Amino acid sequence: MPRRNPLTELSLDQLRARTSVKWRTHPSDVLPLWVAEMDTPLAPAVAQAIREAVDIGDTGYPAGNVYGEALDGFARRRWQWNGVAADRCTIVPDVMLGIVEVLRLVTEPGDSVVVNSPVYAPFYAFIEHSGRSVLEAPLGPDLRIDMTNLESAFQSATMHSRRSAFVLCNPHNPTGAVHTRAELEQVAELARRYGVRVIADEIHAPLILDGAQFVPYLSVPGSGDAFSLISASKGWNLAGLKAALAIAGEDAVPDLQRMPEEVSHGPSHVGIIAHAAAFNHGEIWLDDLLAGLNANRALLGELLSEHLPAIGYREPEGTYLAWLDCRPLGFTDEQSPSGPRTFSEVGGPAAVFLEKARVALSSGHVFGTGGAGHVRLNFACSPDTLREALSRMGAVA
Repeated sequence: MPRRNPLTELSLDQLRARTSVKWRTHPSDVLPLWVAEMDTPLAPAVAQAIREAVDIGDTGYPAGNVYGEALDGFARRRWQWNGVAADRCTIVPDVMLGIVEVLRLVTEPGDSVVVNSPVYAPFYAFIEHSGRSVLEAPLGPDLRIDMTNLESAFQSATMHSRRSAFVLCNPHNPTGAVHTRAELEQVAELARRYGVRVIADEIHAPLILDGAQFVPYLSVPGSGDAFSLISASKGWNLAGLKAALAIAGEDAVPDLQRMPEEVSHGPSHVGIIAHAAAFNHGEIWLDDLLAGLNANRALLGELLSEHLPAIGYREPEGTYLAWLDCRPLGFTDEQSPSGPRTFSEVGGPAAVFLEKARVALSSGHVFGTGGAGHVRLNFACSPDTLREALSRMGAVA
């Protein structure tokens, strides 16, 4: 039986009827390949779970650990990992707010938080708004963690902070790198040596493409005092249904137990139902999606060679995000890496492609040092949309 491709099931007219930020930020003649929303319908199992909850009015306060149990089963099946025990996880409103709450447990205002730039833009805003200071450890030329840079950042952080942390993006956004076990073991060893607490953002963990393997950070030796934040948000397109899980390593459980009770009031009950359904019953749909994303990843490489051969592109190993080096095109970057870090902020190559090609991409500068001159492209769309977008971009480059 042939696979279904969730990326081809909705027309552009159907997608433009959506009222989410992806489809309401720009005029209707713009192809939106920027923010991390997918052009898919809901997985049938998720839609059914939501529908059943609505039919009986099950829209009250959440109870129990159905979400944690669902993730536990998924992690055992998918990653051969049994680290999601009931006493080691708690619900939080979403991954980013969960990271902030964990930072409040293990650091104090003014402490340093290390990130690997270029990295998910909200890391900067949320860390700074929580009263902590961002310290960059830039990725290497291969767009992977540079252990020398990371150790230097850890040294600096521990010199200037009483307690410091490292927010690890695993898989990495925007580059799509999936960290290997060996890399994560090096991270854990450095964190142990310098007393840095690791908080892993693993929201893209279900989205691993052919050729790579996801390794949960908490599964590597030396990660016992670390945390992981996971949800079904990216894998099943559930960003509007708020719910995530904070998971503690075995030595970090006492810290997690200090999480204020009111934090658990933030997640949506319907969100928890949807996320649990995704992890429990959404794997066939996810596999169909991954087949479509693998095909789109290959197609994107072909289209770049055809329409924009000067652009630098390293195939992502996970996520549905492509990091494109547009510096050879000679477009001027209008924003510096220290400018506003919101996805609606447009400058440099992204501004050119938006204005002249009517294709919306994420500006590289918002991802921090190393992002200027780049764009992030979301290829979780139909192949036809991808072809049209790259044709338009090639015509103006």
